[in-house]
Amino acid sequence: MSGPRLIRFQEQYDVARLTLARPPLNILTTDMMQEINAALARAAGNPSLKALVIAGEGKAFSAGVAIEDHVGDRVKPMLDAFHQIFRHLRALDCVTLAQVHGAALGGGAELATFCDLVIAGEGATFGQPEIRVGVFPPVAALHYPKRIGVAQSLRLLLSGAVIDAAEAARIGLADRVVPAERLAETVDAELERFRAQSAVVLRLAKRAVRDTLGLPFDEGLATLEALYQYELMTTEDAAEGLRAFMEKRAPVWKDR
Repeated sequence: MSGPRLIRFQEQYDVARLTLARPPLNILTTDMMQEINAALARAAGNPSLKALVIAGEGKAFSAGVAIEDHVGDRVKPMLDAFHQIFRHLRALDCVTLAQVHGAALGGGAELATFCDLVIAGEGATFGQPEIRVGVFPPVAALHYPKRIGVAQSLRLLLSGAVIDAAEAARIGLADRVVPAERLAETVDAELERFRAQSAVVLRLAKRAVRDTLGLPFDEGLATLEALYQYELMTTEDAAEGLRAFMEKRAPVWKDR
């Protein structure tokens, strides 16, 4: 079987990069989604992975899902493949980071903003214009209220408005906005923060947030107590980190 044609996927021990490679706009087709899913499944199988970056070639991050895949008997396979991307991302324990330049619209905006951290260049734009062609975005309808609240979600989904990076950051859809020429170096600097940590502790810390989101306080705290005592504190790296602090030295992580 030939390798990916519509994306590029590279692993460098503890960091992986998934690049949408269908320029200029990286319109997402069902075939492209299947390649993304294969890459995410591969990332999930790498216990050394600390972070995954999703970026795009050309002049845009992604301008959304191909309109032709919304019609007739192509709808179900498109939805199956597209929504599997988010199931994979939701289950991925490493940090996920979107590097956004140009347009992130429709399915492209959903893909970017589903990542844990969204870093955008100043010229980036975000929006869910699906309402203009008579449909709505299921992932955004589910995810945006958790990320930016109900009112802002309804404003974007019901108007089809496209907003700039500064507005996206103001409402919480993006996390950082930097000059376009500094986007790549800013992402690399952010990656170094994660690379300095233990892979296993990063994953457990992310699980702590993900698995208790929306739980009642007592139930959530009980879940975290169990995760802390029976999983975190049995790792070699938790012991190493605490010991290194007491010995006033840098920890040497074993990622287990």
